[in-house]
Amino acid sequence: MNFAELVSSRRTIRRFEQRQLPDELIVQLIDAARYASCASNKQPLRYVVIREREAVRQVFETTRWAGMVAPKRTPEWGVDAPLCFIAVTIPAEMPLHLPADAGAAVQSMELAAWEKGVGCCWFASFDPQKTAQIIGLPPERKVLYLVAAGFPAETPVTEDAVDGNVAYYLDSQDVLHVPKLPVNEITSWM
Repeated sequence: MNFAELVSSRRTIRRFEQRQLPDELIVQLIDAARYASCASNKQPLRYVVIREREAVRQVFETTRWAGMVAPKRTPEWGVDAPLCFIAVTIPAEMPLHLPADAGAAVQSMELAAWEKGVGCCWFASFDPQKTAQIIGLPPERKVLYLVAAGFPAETPVTEDAVDGNVAYYLDSQDVLHVPKLPVNEITSWM
C-alpha cells in the first residue's frame, strides 16, 4: 500500500478482536511515534503501554466513545473492547507546543499500526487524572492522550461530505460512515 492509500484508508477503530497485540508490534508503533516532529527536538513525550487486563479495564471505564453514534459504537468490555492502551504522557508543566508534538506522534503511531493491520482510537475523551492514578504516573507527569490499539473487528468507510455535513453515522448494516470535506472546500489559494 502506498502512502496515499495508507492515509486515505486509515479509520478510527472502536471495535476490537479479543486477542493481544504482540509486544514487538507495540514497540514498532512507539518507534514510529518517536520519529515524529517535535519542537526543538526536546522529545518530552513518554509512553506507558497498558496491557495488564485489570488496568486496561479500569482505563477503559474512564473513556467515552463516538459521541455521534453512542451507545451503538461504545465497545463492551470482554466482547469488543481494546485489550491495549498506550498512554501518551507529558511533563506536568506543559509547554504550549506539546499537544502538537503529541498529535504528530499519535498520527505516526496510527499510520504505522494501520500499515500492519492494527486499528487505533485516539482519545482526548477520558479521565486523565484517574488514568494517571491507575497507571501509577508520578506527579511530575500527566496523561495527555490515550491510544487504544488492537486488531480491528469493524471496517468503517470514508465518503465525501455532502453540503458540509461531517456527522459520522451508522448505516442499516451497522457500518460506520465517516464523511470528509473535499479538498476544494477546505482550501483557498492566493
